Amino acid sequence: MPAGDGFEAVIGLEVHAQLRTATKIFCACRAEYGARPNSLTCPVCLGLPGALPVLNRRAVDLALRLILAVGGEVQPRSVFARKNYFYPDLPKGYQISQYDRPLGLGGQIAYELDSGEAGHCRLERIHLEEDAGKSLHPEHGEMHTRVDLNRCGVPLAEIVSKPEIHSPQQAHAYLAKLRQILRYTEVCSGDMEKGHLRCDANISVRPLGQESFGTRTELKNMNSFRGVERALRFEVDRQVKVIKGGGTVEAMTLLWDEKKQVAEPMRSKETAMDYRYFPEPDLPELIISKEWLEEVRGTLPELPDARRARLIADYGLRPADASVLTADHEVVDFFEAVMRHTGRARAAANWMQTELLGAVRDSGADFANYPIRPHHIAGLVNEVGSGRISGKMAKTVFAEMVTRADAVLNDADKTLTMEPQSIIHEKGLALISDAAELTPVVDRVLKDFGDEVLAYRRGKTGLLAFFVGQVMKATRGQGDPQTVNRLLKERLDR
Repeated sequence: MPAGDGFEAVIGLEVHAQLRTATKIFCACRAEYGARPNSLTCPVCLGLPGALPVLNRRAVDLALRLILAVGGEVQPRSVFARKNYFYPDLPKGYQISQYDRPLGLGGQIAYELDSGEAGHCRLERIHLEEDAGKSLHPEHGEMHTRVDLNRCGVPLAEIVSKPEIHSPQQAHAYLAKLRQILRYTEVCSGDMEKGHLRCDANISVRPLGQESFGTRTELKNMNSFRGVERALRFEVDRQVKVIKGGGTVEAMTLLWDEKKQVAEPMRSKETAMDYRYFPEPDLPELIISKEWLEEVRGTLPELPDARRARLIADYGLRPADASVLTADHEVVDFFEAVMRHTGRARAAANWMQTELLGAVRDSGADFANYPIRPHHIAGLVNEVGSGRISGKMAKTVFAEMVTRADAVLNDADKTLTMEPQSIIHEKGLALISDAAELTPVVDRVLKDFGDEVLAYRRGKTGLLAFFVGQVMKATRGQGDPQTVNRLLKERLDR
């Protein structure tokens, strides 16, 4: 996909995914977000003399699960290495990572653009490493950079793509699909706001048709998918302007400033030689047996593309609906739980997309904690499907369910029920389908609108909708439309 002005962008992404472990990768410190600064540390993650790392097997299990999920090749033997650099938030002066012998090679991410166009990007490698700490730079008049070392030693999987992405839009789609896989497999929460998923990008441009790469720069500090897309667009445009102006693109690392919407130079671009990699002397070779690999393979869930196809096949959902429901594993898990209580798949999908997703989003809760549960949605769908309430009444019932859910979330009243049947009974919302009860109402409406009855019988049959409306008004919307229509036609067509 051209970058414009006769140039093509060449983009490779390096994604750091924080693995969902309880403790750090080489010590027993808790891997938590939001704790008091420097409270989750020990001699191992601080790199104190004599402290030795011990590998967290759970971190390896999760990395293996990710490699298998993306179709990569697990290396039976891999090696940890020391990546040497000096920074205030790296107390050891090096980071334990993997270099020439990573845990996983290959694999690919297949994605779809908003336009519906499909694409894919192959992966170079997936390897394990520990995170560094966090530097809190001066702001609000402060004079000193503060350092929080809680994040030191938190386990990461680094996913390195091949330079096969050629537009910011493709990068966005790639990241969205990778995050979806990470969340489905429960390898990573994917929460970019908490730093659980971070992305660096390598970018160069070249004239269309040229095979050799241009000089690449690296972009850091992008904290959302849209931020990645905007930063890439800025840098691609900048490089094209430099080349067209007769200049030369310099290899450098840039920081994206989301407020200013510009990328600013941070330092010259490092190479592998700058890091002086060498094997970590305190950790043995990591050996993955066939038995270990098969054990992890058995934990793989149904992946997003396969689940989407099954929803279409098993429930008759439209592809667009299946895509929305499978975008997040919590949402599709909820939907399939709904389907254990009803056979009305399309109606359930519509309620979830048009009503429930918005209600959960507005509440700030997630599906795991939201008080409206699958059997409540199924009950509402079944009430409409059985004809006990109308679609309009169902919206009233759902609005009451949301009000009660919000009250429960705010601890106002934990005893409130979200059961639609109870709300229908309490509010007197059930449809009146008894002909004996509706007949007097129908007769009264026809008596009150004698002129319209004559007009109907002279050929203005469209007035039937008028009579239905009057009966519904008289019954406060509770008249069963089918019964009302039948009774009116019986009398009008005499």
